Amino acid sequence: MGAWLDSITAWLTVNPSWLGAAIFLVSCLECLAIAGIIVPGTVALFAIAALAGSGILPLSEALLLGFLGGLLGDVVSYFVGRRFHQNIRRLPGLRHHPEWIAGAETYFQRYGIASLLVGRFIGPLRPMLPMVAGMFDMPFVRFAGVSLIAAAGWSVAYILPGWATGAAIRLPLPEGFWPEAAFVGAGLALLLGVAIQSSLRARRNATRLIALTSLIMLIAVFLGWPYLAHLDQGVMTLVQEHRSEAAQNFVILVTGLGDFRTQFCAAALLLIILVATRQWRHAIFACATTLGAAIINQSMKHTFARARPEVLAEPLSTFSMPSGHASASFALFMTLAVLAGRGQPARLRMTWLLLGAIPAASICVSRVYLGVHWPTDVLAGMLLAFFTCAASLAFVQNKDVLPPLPLRVWWLLLPAMVALLGGFAFHSMTHGLIRYEY
Repeated sequence: MGAWLDSITAWLTVNPSWLGAAIFLVSCLECLAIAGIIVPGTVALFAIAALAGSGILPLSEALLLGFLGGLLGDVVSYFVGRRFHQNIRRLPGLRHHPEWIAGAETYFQRYGIASLLVGRFIGPLRPMLPMVAGMFDMPFVRFAGVSLIAAAGWSVAYILPGWATGAAIRLPLPEGFWPEAAFVGAGLALLLGVAIQSSLRARRNATRLIALTSLIMLIAVFLGWPYLAHLDQGVMTLVQEHRSEAAQNFVILVTGLGDFRTQFCAAALLLIILVATRQWRHAIFACATTLGAAIINQSMKHTFARARPEVLAEPLSTFSMPSGHASASFALFMTLAVLAGRGQPARLRMTWLLLGAIPAASICVSRVYLGVHWPTDVLAGMLLAFFTCAASLAFVQNKDVLPPLPLRVWWLLLPAMVALLGGFAFHSMTHGLIRYEY
């Protein structure tokens, strides 16, 4: 596989005009039924995206091509399943590997629409679920709506890391950037490893262990941010190098979703619905996570009194660390992800957390892009939210495991939350009411 990948990247280096087509094609194959299991698309996407980030292809184009390619793979798979139905099992590949479709079929029957969203980030299920949805005659409009959302999140999660790596290698970054980046990356990998292993092994103290690890890392960032100056300057240089007028309005729209007013209303709506439906323990968990993150955030801002970057023509006068947008958005979306994963297997719970991290991480990136926060500001805000979320969950599960929310609550919560966030996004887009100081 290594030789094959090296030959592809070497050819694309000599023929960069085909790089966009390669991203589209590999994204399509990665999401195409049967082919997505056989082709090592994840590794190829990272390598090709890194090549694109070396100055050949803008990020917006790479993400768009990845999104369109993945969407095409979904649609083709759906109509293959719709055309052949149960006869799909006779197709080459599936005759000798019936387990490929059996797992996706069980998953789809159990979780329905949610399986298309969550399964997008589970390797063996990703290319098979759209075909299974077609087999079971899911209405195409419903399938397309979910697939659009899933493909957008998948494109960001799978292409952005590779593209950012290629761009970072190309730029003349500060001398200490890579050692500091490796140190931070190792810390985040440790946190991720602790979370995955403790959850998969079903340890009783898993949430306490995650909370403790998050707290230790948060304290390390609070005490060590002056020693991460090269990382801050390097990432800021990387992001500012790729600013464009075309992306400006979209980034402002994304950062508006993390605005104090938006996050306050979203958290209040969540609590009102949980209290109105008498989900008391869930309400305590949500309140402790969101309110705790807000209180600690404001306390830490005044404790460290860190100045904001001087990227804007008129730099903001409020303190910078930790980022209020980062802590609030991660607290909200991690709360929703934890509630969505209750009563489900550990792997599915981790996937829900990954899905929740995508919109929150997008808001964090928008803060650095706009130049109103240092990267370590958003890192501290993210770790703060992780700590409050895990600690709050450990508190409410001190005696009994937090049960799943009833389906009727989700039918109230999801439309209300989407309408609220969509309304604020539309209002900010039409009136330009974005508050940077948070």
